[in-house]
Amino acid sequence: MLKFVTILLASVSLFAAADSTPIAKPETVGLSSARLERLAQAIKQDVDHGRMPGAVVAIARKGKLAYYESFGFVDKAAGTPMPKDAIFALASMTKPMVAVAALMLAEQGDLLLNDPIGNYLPELKDMKVAGPRGIELAHRQPTLQDMLRHTAGVSYGNRGDTPLHKLYETKLKSAANQSGAEFLQELGKLPLHYQPGTQWEYSHGLDVAGLAVEAVTKKRLGEFLQERLLGPLGMVDTGFVVPSSKQARIAKPLPVDPDTGRPSTFRLPVTPWQYDCGGGCASGTALDYVRFAQMLLNKGTFEGTRFLSRKTVEYMTSNQLGPNVDVSRLHEFPVEHMDGFGFGLGVAVRTQPGVAGVPGTPGEFMWSGAQGTMFWVDPKEEMVVVFLANTPGPVRRHYRELVKTLVEQAIAD
Repeated sequence: MLKFVTILLASVSLFAAADSTPIAKPETVGLSSARLERLAQAIKQDVDHGRMPGAVVAIARKGKLAYYESFGFVDKAAGTPMPKDAIFALASMTKPMVAVAALMLAEQGDLLLNDPIGNYLPELKDMKVAGPRGIELAHRQPTLQDMLRHTAGVSYGNRGDTPLHKLYETKLKSAANQSGAEFLQELGKLPLHYQPGTQWEYSHGLDVAGLAVEAVTKKRLGEFLQERLLGPLGMVDTGFVVPSSKQARIAKPLPVDPDTGRPSTFRLPVTPWQYDCGGGCASGTALDYVRFAQMLLNKGTFEGTRFLSRKTVEYMTSNQLGPNVDVSRLHEFPVEHMDGFGFGLGVAVRTQPGVAGVPGTPGEFMWSGAQGTMFWVDPKEEMVVVFLANTPGPVRRHYRELVKTLVEQAIAD
């Protein structure tokens, strides 16, 4: 009888359980336990050597959780071990969730991706462009699609050292120090770096998209996400503020960055942001994010609930950068391995098996966060991988490449 129960549990969806041991052994879904141990040993070694505080890794394949482990410390300074349900600052892994929110509204006809963003945010009407001879008229206004795929002509200030990049950095502050209304007012006064639709530039585009969601729904972004995405998906530990009852689970970086020698700065997500920035203000757990990623792998459904249509997910996760878009800044992206990738709506999309510095599959999509988080979805391999760490320094690129390589080499069939 016990053997029967064990087999039965191994056959059900991983998402019926929310904790502890994997529901399926790796071998039952075509992964090698012995090869996955290489990943575990690599992370443990770096924790022991003081290169990282700890991490949580979750891997689902063929709809079942095959690997779910925690390593190191949620708080190294306090000596607190890392729980599997540790809460991490997701940073830019917030972006794909906000892209889904915008697409939900598009499916309802409440907004259109090809509309000028100024239709929803009047502060951004009639934006101008910083051209080679000074400020010039835009050939067309940036659209919501441009904001979602980073082709609007806006940027993050830290993406360059030009006077305009520095001006963006000065005027567009973090959501901890600037309200959404103030952000839009300042952005509306700034010129765009490029003519809309001509250049990929990593940007505040998803912050703008999140504010468009708020303008359409008349709700705070976190409230809309909770009602339409986080709550129905069962993402019980994901949001823009961590309540007091869960704050002991917040993963913290090392007190001193091991590569730079500088003290780490980290905003604990325990008080509300001035606005729920769609570009990087959410926090959550590995298992929560697996549920979100599995919904995308399932073409918009999860446990019997449809969140997006199959065609909308296919559109979101397709390369949106046509031949007229300069992608040089994508391929120069400093903390990713973006050669061989295009970009969809809120996610990078792999376009070929080679070129990139890590193995992978054409059609897989991914993104990561500045604090050290990463996820990818491989539809062909029926696989979701979530890696969460609080390693905000230069070392985060190393872990993105290490984890990708060591997960890929563990695929046994």
